[in-house]
Amino acid sequence: MAERTVFQSIPHKHVISLGQHASAYEAACVMTRANCGSILVLEPPDRLLGIVTERDVMTRLVARGLDPKSTRLADIMTAKPICVPPTMPVSDAVVIMIERGFRHLPIQAPDGRLLGVFSARDALPREIGAALSQAEFHEQVNDALG
Repeated sequence: MAERTVFQSIPHKHVISLGQHASAYEAACVMTRANCGSILVLEPPDRLLGIVTERDVMTRLVARGLDPKSTRLADIMTAKPICVPPTMPVSDAVVIMIERGFRHLPIQAPDGRLLGVFSARDALPREIGAALSQAEFHEQVNDALG
């Protein structure tokens, strides 16, 4: 059985986004309505500036005691996130997530269009074992190489 691609594995095949001047409160409301854990921050018409995740809201907003209605996404986003192509195998994306500490990766077509966001939960359960094995292999290779 062929491994799924990141695009095949995402349930929402659309981009959820706001501009950099939108508030963290607006982003939380949009993410809640869409039942997703991240929102892309775009500069019109579609230039990716960053991503705001549930973890960003928790660590960069709530834990710092900032006001969600006056804090702009530009102030809490992860700027210039790593994007993956829609054809990337899920296990390869999970390796990136494990190695870099990410839980969300924007999916970008070769022509630059944003297609959605791949999240760690999209990988479960099928490819997670394969990705962990691959990550352990990479770690062993890195250890061997010094």
